[in-house]
Amino acid sequence: MDVSPANPHNQPSPRNTSLLLVEDHKNLAQAVGAYLESSGFTMDYAYDGLCALHLAATQRYDAIILDITLPGGIDGLEICRRLRKDARLSTPILMLTARDQLQDKLDGFQRGADDYLVKPFEMPELEARINALVRRERGELDESVYQIHDLTFNTNTMQVMRQGRIIQLSPTCLRILRILMRESPNLVTREQLEHELWGELIPDSDTLRSHLYKLRKKIDKPFAVPLLETQSGIGYRLIEPN
Repeated sequence: MDVSPANPHNQPSPRNTSLLLVEDHKNLAQAVGAYLESSGFTMDYAYDGLCALHLAATQRYDAIILDITLPGGIDGLEICRRLRKDARLSTPILMLTARDQLQDKLDGFQRGADDYLVKPFEMPELEARINALVRRERGELDESVYQIHDLTFNTNTMQVMRQGRIIQLSPTCLRILRILMRESPNLVTREQLEHELWGELIPDSDTLRSHLYKLRKKIDKPFAVPLLETQSGIGYRLIEPN
């Protein structure tokens, strides 16, 4: 197993990505954590089933790496089942285990796992699988052009246009717009936006409001039909006009 953080990474990881690693072998957990942290991931750790359930239910993660064999009377399969059925959690889950039989894999997928990686494994493959799960959950795999009404955002060229006019946006406003267009017509809470933009290092409460004011001024104010909707105290969304 390749555990060296110095190895070249195959691809950039999604920004501000937080992971929960559930693994009872602390040396392996530390090696995996060191490698993934060197790629920019933020890591939390659980060494038994009860701790894993508590963290997964009370904290927000972009993906969970879950061993099957765990101490404490609750194994990874049961954790996965409870998170899916009881907690209604949709967070991507990757099973990381020494169990390599087909039935073991089928059991994992039946409980709600999204991917299954057998030990021993190579660190770059684990990273690539996590990247794919996170991007899929965020809707970033296949979309290159988002469109809502007459507003378009080409994520390959990073060009934003409305009614044929190019709109110049700051890097932060571009990221906010991409999140809102990706999630549209669903509401995006302030907490979700802050987490994707800044991870754990959230600035003061006026910073997000200031960026959203600038974004609205660019994409809505010059046009007759507003697209950016604010739900006071909750969040924001981009919607098609009636």
